[in-house]
Amino acid sequence: MSVYGIVLFYNTSSVMRAEKVLQKIGISIKLIPTPREFSSDCGMAIRFDWQDQERVRALLDQAHVEVAGIHST
Repeated sequence: MSVYGIVLFYNTSSVMRAEKVLQKIGISIKLIPTPREFSSDCGMAIRFDWQDQERVRALLDQAHVEVAGIHST
């Protein structure tokens, strides 16, 4: 069973910026509705392989993309 990471956002524009940043680097992601177990101001989230967690966090920080949180599932 794969462990995924979920990036939560405050707004849709941050989701779109994060998607561009992560895809440009070649990280495999998927846009998903925010899972019910997580509270978020935005209805969209990004799912990624948890093994990429440190890289995802660093890239989003470097690109100044504001995130509401990064969680594992």
